[in-house]
Amino acid sequence: MKKTLIALAFASALTSAAQAQDMVFTSWGGTTQDAQAAHWAAPFTAKGGPAVVQDGPTDYGKIKAMVEAGAVTWDVVDAEYDWALQAGAQGLLEPLDFSVIDKTKLDPRFVSDFAVGSFYYSFVLGWNPANFADAQPATLADLFDTAKFPGKRTFYKWSAPGVIEAALLADGVAPEALYPLDLDRAFAKLDTIKADIIWWEGGAQSQQLLASGEAPIGFFWNGRLSALQADGMPVGISWDQNITAADALVVPKGAKNKDAAMKLIAEATSAEGQAAFAAATGYAPVNLGSAALMDPAVRATLPDAQTAVQVNADMAYWAQHRDEIGNRWYAWQAQ
Repeated sequence: MKKTLIALAFASALTSAAQAQDMVFTSWGGTTQDAQAAHWAAPFTAKGGPAVVQDGPTDYGKIKAMVEAGAVTWDVVDAEYDWALQAGAQGLLEPLDFSVIDKTKLDPRFVSDFAVGSFYYSFVLGWNPANFADAQPATLADLFDTAKFPGKRTFYKWSAPGVIEAALLADGVAPEALYPLDLDRAFAKLDTIKADIIWWEGGAQSQQLLASGEAPIGFFWNGRLSALQADGMPVGISWDQNITAADALVVPKGAKNKDAAMKLIAEATSAEGQAAFAAATGYAPVNLGSAALMDPAVRATLPDAQTAVQVNADMAYWAQHRDEIGNRWYAWQAQ
């Protein structure tokens, strides 16, 4: 009996030790996290790193609670870049180890002390051609022109970055004059189509709204439109004044596998890892060497091939004003 108990205790200790070696990668779910698991986590483990357990969705309140309680169970988290900048300044994140992560190979727009880009994407004007036989939309001004292009519009409910800029650009503000954001002007422009807005809360819902024709025109993550095209659906896309934003990879303060987390981020941001992820998702790589590894035809469909007509959302501005604009954003939706 005693030997049995000792054996069971030993087995339990081994299991606990093995579990302690596992890392936890947290992201937003869906096909994006599937690609992160396949092209970042799996190669990392295959090269001798720990097994990587997938969790999600990313929850900023949970990260804050974990850090404050000293009970962090997530090691690497995919987060919005503006939140990452804010969280780093608030002491919620570990500083990144750039002796492990080679930041010289990364797009400098998406590198900070506490975060590096996970991938970058564009908000783009998209439409269902079946609903606009007479004329096709082309500009952000068309997105706000319900007389010329009738029907419901769809926008991302949970994030003001991108939508505020789109409203101002549609109202005639020059890209170089966007910041500081004129919120009164932006919300006045949004008021002109408020009754025609259907909010999408996730990428899959945005695709459904467009494909069904329920909201035949809107503002989308570019990768979601690329996925519809890959499935054979005719989709109209205008890259004119596409607005960039990024996700970031961060390590919560007090992560149990901090050293391994740095190595996982190094793998995720490698030229190979970024190229494979970009090809799978339609989002742009942050590694400057990834383009040379990709099929030119695929690259032509990504945001980093559209820089001539691109407007970069100012993530540092959003990090500083995220809460105050967010409060106004949700209050406006509720009115």
